[in-house]
Amino acid sequence: MANLNLRDRDAVQSSEGIIFRVFGYSHPASAYLCDAEYASTIIFHSTDPRAPREGRNELYYKFYNDEGMKLVRKKYSHYLVNHEMLGIKLVGIPQNLIAEVRQPQSRLKELLKKGPTDQLLSAMIRVLDLSSQQSNVSKENFGVFGSMLHGFHHPKYSDIDFIVYGKEDNRKIRETNAELYAASNSGLSNEFETVDSMKGKRWLFRNFTVQDFVWHQRRKYIYGLYDDRKNSGRIIKAEFEPVKAWNEIKNEFDSTVRIVQKGWVKLKARVVSDDDGPFIPSVYGIEPIEVLSGPREAIETKRVFSYMEEFRQQVQRDEAIIVEGNLEKIQSPIDSFLQVTLTYCPRYYEQVLRALH
Repeated sequence: MANLNLRDRDAVQSSEGIIFRVFGYSHPASAYLCDAEYASTIIFHSTDPRAPREGRNELYYKFYNDEGMKLVRKKYSHYLVNHEMLGIKLVGIPQNLIAEVRQPQSRLKELLKKGPTDQLLSAMIRVLDLSSQQSNVSKENFGVFGSMLHGFHHPKYSDIDFIVYGKEDNRKIRETNAELYAASNSGLSNEFETVDSMKGKRWLFRNFTVQDFVWHQRRKYIYGLYDDRKNSGRIIKAEFEPVKAWNEIKNEFDSTVRIVQKGWVKLKARVVSDDDGPFIPSVYGIEPIEVLSGPREAIETKRVFSYMEEFRQQVQRDEAIIVEGNLEKIQSPIDSFLQVTLTYCPRYYEQVLRALH
């Protein structure tokens, strides 16, 4: 399977029973950088009550926090891929070790062909029909991820997790959702309409309040609630996650480039570009206004580069922002520049990206 073309949120499984999510769009030669998301009970056990997943003729457990990374590092080091630009090894899968591929668009077509075989799939089809018709986005440009992608979904408890492909169609879906959320009879509402959406959830970010988080999430218009009480008796979360179309993807992995850590920094800046903000990685061009703490050279920073789900589509062009994270220098034979990177790291919950609203 040496010539696969995979992108963000595509899934692959190893022969041992580890299910990986392909992460982003830039990968080393002959391998994909990934998140480890699930594992068969044959190789992993979890006591977390949220973890069990059934539906693929055996039981799987979902990884939480860094469980997947720990399992790979301890027992399956052949799923550590050399990242030459950073000079470290990251979780990933060589193409020749991929046992199975699952792609969101193909899976949605399968589900639609089978029809509404349970309450959740029936609700999913209704939401898809509504979104497609109202936005004029073809159903061909949707996919499903999460439990539906893997055949794990529970008709009474699982969510509706859509992917929408391409920048223009994502713009249309966000605009359509804004209208649907505002219409009392649409069936769709904004998941983050109030701070009540965070009730019962543990908040770990140190420099980013729950109120700030909810304000940013509310205006993204990709997190919805579908009122399906007349049919299934419940309100179902419905997400519309952005992924790039094939013609928008460029593999930026370059083994001649080096990424040098320059220290922790906090900046006030202005956003000058946000086209890649909705995706993973989220990229925002910035003009620094003030270095609030950290290396003074950060005043030359060109962009924010984020792998964090929380900070997708977080800030918009022309907004003044605060960003705090790792300052990095990107060095290549022809150019060099500074960026603030937000990613999985020991100071994860100290990282910030927020608009000064």
